[in-house]
Amino acid sequence: MNTRISKRTTFKLLGLLMMGLAASAQAQSNYKVGSVLSVTGPAAFLGDDMKAGMELALEEINAKGGVNGKKIEWVFYDAESQTQKGLSATRRLLTQDKVEMIVGGGNMSGMAIAMLQQTEKAGVPFISTEGSMQIVMPVAERPWTFKSTVDDDQAVERVADYFDKNKIKKVGMLADSSGFGQSAVEQWKKVAPQRGLDVVYESFNPNDTDMTPQINKLKAAGVQAIVCWTVTPAGVVAMKQAKTLGMGNMPFIHSYGFVDKRYMDLAGDAAKGVLLVSVKFPVGEDLPDSDPVKPRILALNKAFEARFKRRPNQFVAQTYDAMYLAKMALEKGGTDKAKVRDALQGVQNYHGVGGTFNFSATSHSGLSKSDLVMLKYEDGRFRLADYK
Repeated sequence: MNTRISKRTTFKLLGLLMMGLAASAQAQSNYKVGSVLSVTGPAAFLGDDMKAGMELALEEINAKGGVNGKKIEWVFYDAESQTQKGLSATRRLLTQDKVEMIVGGGNMSGMAIAMLQQTEKAGVPFISTEGSMQIVMPVAERPWTFKSTVDDDQAVERVADYFDKNKIKKVGMLADSSGFGQSAVEQWKKVAPQRGLDVVYESFNPNDTDMTPQINKLKAAGVQAIVCWTVTPAGVVAMKQAKTLGMGNMPFIHSYGFVDKRYMDLAGDAAKGVLLVSVKFPVGEDLPDSDPVKPRILALNKAFEARFKRRPNQFVAQTYDAMYLAKMALEKGGTDKAKVRDALQGVQNYHGVGGTFNFSATSHSGLSKSDLVMLKYEDGRFRLADYK
């Protein structure tokens, strides 16, 4: 009797061992990519779209055979718009899930900056999908960190080009107190003197519901245009109050972080005449046929609408691009993280949906001023207002 039990037990143990070995072999046959985004909490309005962009890219990549014949296994965590939860998720990706690389920094610049402290220490490539250029600067201190979004200084330079065209010299800068807003202030203070611009600075908190004092100060200063830098609904408040306080006839320009149809619809009539500096993605149909990113944009629009039954926005585009950049790096680097990093650093002239990416040893932000245009909101959609 004991012999029979012993044999049964042995067979079961052998079976479990074989299953474990098979699972281990399966895991080793895939590349693991980890992501941290906020799909709940205050930042969820960005996170849902960003997650969808990643999902579509991964589905396409794996459907076409994956990377070097291996599938990309995706490990996703919701940071819930809380930096500490984002850091806990990052730690788990690095120490327990043992991912090849991380794509996505919680859709909050401050969270991405906190996360990179861990990825840099671990020597794991990190492609941030967030906005602030402080995420990748200085490159010498962040050799493992890259970004799929345009830098603040390039956006500021593009807006300065618009002001130069339109003979605007005195500007009001409304920026929120977040890392995203204050990074832009830092860049405006560098760019403005070089471009002959006199900028009056006012700040607000991301959850503010009244900006009357700040806008009245800009009005009293005699500014010719207002620039607003935020990704929060406070930007809608600014648009509406600028109109009601008698500043509706001057240019009002939002940053690329505010290119969201939901905000424009919330603003209603206040959105009329508002301009936004943006990557080309939201107006792909309006681009000249000679633009190299137009075919990619139109293809993503079609695929995304078929999969998710809604029109994609630029937040979809920046995570979609990030996953394809990860694929390109894994193709060359495999499981060697240093080679993956070097492959990312060597990407040149890659036509994504957000623009044409060029990385180097001294630049870990792939996009430039030439990838930016000025948009307007008209008849329920974004349209091209200024191409170059």
